[in-house]
Amino acid sequence: MYNNTLKIRYFNKKLFLFQKFKIFIIFIFFLNSNSYYSFANDNFKLFLNNFLNEKVSVNYDKTIINDLKKNSYFIKRVVELDRSQPEFTLTLNQYLNKAVSANRINKAKKLYKENYSLLKKIEKYYKVQPRFIVALWGIETDFGRYTGSFKVIPSLLTLVYDGRRAKYFEKEFFYALDIIKDGHVSMNNMYGSWAGAMGQCQFMPSSFVKYAQDWNKDGKKDIWKTKSDVFASAANYLKKTGWNYNQTWGRKVYIKNLTKKINEKKKYKLSYLKKINMLNFDKKPLPNSDVTARIIFLKNENDFGYIAYQNFDNILKWNRSNYFAIAVGSLSDYILYGK
Repeated sequence: MYNNTLKIRYFNKKLFLFQKFKIFIIFIFFLNSNSYYSFANDNFKLFLNNFLNEKVSVNYDKTIINDLKKNSYFIKRVVELDRSQPEFTLTLNQYLNKAVSANRINKAKKLYKENYSLLKKIEKYYKVQPRFIVALWGIETDFGRYTGSFKVIPSLLTLVYDGRRAKYFEKEFFYALDIIKDGHVSMNNMYGSWAGAMGQCQFMPSSFVKYAQDWNKDGKKDIWKTKSDVFASAANYLKKTGWNYNQTWGRKVYIKNLTKKINEKKKYKLSYLKKINMLNFDKKPLPNSDVTARIIFLKNENDFGYIAYQNFDNILKWNRSNYFAIAVGSLSDYILYGK
């Protein structure tokens, strides 16, 4: 009994010391973290002054320089978000339940009908089906409901200053300045995500410069508030990156009864996939077609996969996530077919 009491006391003492050590480590981390942000905030002004003098003043006039001095500041939250991006742990079904919810499907159908006349004109010009424009709009920003609450210029300058991906964000910063210089949006109204993705179609500044469109011909490419510019810009992006107007995006398929192995990196004719007993998701036969596609297999899923056509890969150029592309394709199917 005495020995057991000693063991318990010894264990409790070790546990107490371990807990104190944990608290000490957390305190040091907190202190160092706050010290960094305090230092960064103080040092940002020196960085900004040097950056403006050495890199910005060469190509931009005093008006923009003065605006930058007034509207540039260090954003602690931007650095926190850049350094702690969460791992993607959702299954596809969990992701689709959020991204392609019943509420979003109903909203997509409603907005598709409301904007049908405009969307058909844009389809005729760019050769991109309207349902994909609406689906991208819905998945990216919930149809323009949330486009980001960060001012793009100070966000990008914060990321340049922090240095983790300074070269990339410096290029995006100068694209953003060109957009302002050309009069498409004011510095104070240029809002986006913490990383600089802007407007209802979430273009990075470089994508804006390459693909944004002024559909209503008012002299501004307004992807923040003007729907016609948003739709045309999205359509132009897809067109310029190789969209195939004569095809859809892909389809869900039943793969449990395959008679031969499939290489995910290889493309196959639908006629061949039909021959080796791949079925549509409802277990009906695939079309007997020469259209080629690659197959996407999912983790922890033995029964179903996805056929990906050329347009699926075009959606991946917009956002390099299979989940994102499947969500866009699925929502577009709901819009057109109601399934």
